[in-house]
Amino acid sequence: MRLRHIEVFNAVMLTGSVSAAARMINVTQPAVSRTLQHAELQLGFQLFQREGGRLRPTVEAQALYPHIERLFNQLEDVQRLSASLKAGRGKGELRVLTVLALSYEIFPRAMRLFREKHPAVVVHHEALHSPQIVSSLVLQEADVGYVFSAVSHPALAQEQLAQRRVVCVVPKGLLPARQVKAGTITLAQLSKLPVIALDGQDPLGVLLAHAVRDSGTGLQEVMTVQTYHVALALAHHGVGVALVEGCTAASADPERVDVLMLEPELPTTVHMLRPMARPNSLTSRAFTRCMQQALLQVG
Repeated sequence: MRLRHIEVFNAVMLTGSVSAAARMINVTQPAVSRTLQHAELQLGFQLFQREGGRLRPTVEAQALYPHIERLFNQLEDVQRLSASLKAGRGKGELRVLTVLALSYEIFPRAMRLFREKHPAVVVHHEALHSPQIVSSLVLQEADVGYVFSAVSHPALAQEQLAQRRVVCVVPKGLLPARQVKAGTITLAQLSKLPVIALDGQDPLGVLLAHAVRDSGTGLQEVMTVQTYHVALALAHHGVGVALVEGCTAASADPERVDVLMLEPELPTTVHMLRPMARPNSLTSRAFTRCMQQALLQVG
């Protein structure tokens, strides 16, 4: 199939008719019909059957369509990258991506430090999940990103910035004063408390799941969340114990919760990511240094 065949086929699959497909890709109805006929002639089988003025895809068309969808997604990536390259980057601009957990305490602290030395640089920030950050950096839609998990991608360079421990944020009154004063809690002790679990696909969620399995204990999971600050907010409202990294715990309200170190120690690491195809500019390096300083401040 040629690219034009694929475009018309996709439009008909999405709209269900020749007329609607023609409007979608801004061509005439006869052009759509001719292209479909030519595609079917080259393929050697029918793609659609007419039923009551609409086109019903054949079994062969339905088998082809998932591959066509993937191809169109790749074409959209090419268009996004082309637009990014065409737009370029202003000398006085920096595009920064962070995971949500770094956007509440760490990024604002880093931003204050950065503004003191680079007041003329306009920073564009977006908080995303790690896979979205990787995708955006690969497409060169941003200059630098900060995540918790190490990433192996040939188009990205990475640098370890800091290591933090997993901590437990416990609603006031759940633990005796003696244990709160000790400042630590074991997985065995935690197993007796209601726990707000993290999503199984989250890097920290995976780390905790392995630790619980290795310890031979179980946790009383009352619910599961995707973001650390949601877990923290739930702990503030007494729903259960939030297991989060130290950056998120920096936002904990000491009037409402107690923060204890988890034993055994579970480390999490903050990484900087940047596109290999883009030079590591002085501005990007300066912002990364500010992120490191901010991480030290909440250590």
